[in-house]
Amino acid sequence: MRRIYMSSNNTLLEEKSKAARKSLLKVVHHAGAGHIGGPLSAIDVLTALYFKEMNVEPTNPYKVDRDRFVLSKGHSAIGLYAVLAEKGYLDQKELYTFDSLDSRLQGHPDMKILPGIEMSTGSLGQGISAAVGMALGAKVQDQSFRTYCMIGDGESQEGQVWEAAFIASKYELDNLVVILDYNKLQQYGWVGTNTERAVPNDLVEEKWESFGWNVIRIDGHSFEDILEGFRQAKLVKQKPTILIADTVKGKGISFMENNYLWHSRIPTDEELSLALKELDESGDL
Repeated sequence: MRRIYMSSNNTLLEEKSKAARKSLLKVVHHAGAGHIGGPLSAIDVLTALYFKEMNVEPTNPYKVDRDRFVLSKGHSAIGLYAVLAEKGYLDQKELYTFDSLDSRLQGHPDMKILPGIEMSTGSLGQGISAAVGMALGAKVQDQSFRTYCMIGDGESQEGQVWEAAFIASKYELDNLVVILDYNKLQQYGWVGTNTERAVPNDLVEEKWESFGWNVIRIDGHSFEDILEGFRQAKLVKQKPTILIADTVKGKGISFMENNYLWHSRIPTDEELSLALKELDESGDL
């Protein structure tokens, strides 16, 4: 297992991630529905994927050699939509149809109605299995594309995650990179004022290594760290790679950070104004 912790100077990525944070806050407020904490912890990795790492083209979303991305923690869809809008997959105005009847932007991603979505997800634990299938398919068909999948730490309590992990290792899927959004905070815990919300002894690195994976630990809010993790993953052969991304739930908004209540709470007008002001006044997150 390798640890990477580097400082970030990626101005474009910082600008795009900040814009995506603003969008998701405004859209969830407008819709009166959606999640905030998880998307905010994931947004920097999503930005790095779509603006630096992956071979994708918004004008040709179904090209055969495109890289694939699966958001296994599908409840964070608004974060993905915000990044897709920044990338040009959809108009910014369409974001405000989120979670409404007949919208292409439902509460969980739907691959049948929105270009750029490779897998419909929402039932936690299932997305990584689809990603394993994509990576295995590329191997069998001798195709060069890579597959990326983001999972959540709460989601990792699902047994299907570990069945998929076993299969990926068995078939030596070195074209697969999983990113664990390790914000250490589920919908109803872990951080809190009583012992019932104590962080469990997860042994996350040891667990993935025991399943035969290449494990790299990164700062999930440092773009240099994230991109270096992706670079190192490409050097590894005959093993899938997992980037354990240390993140902060609610990242970027002081009163939302590390507060499980913001898993899916809707901000008031005043809270939205305060959050947007913080983002406007912030430097590097």
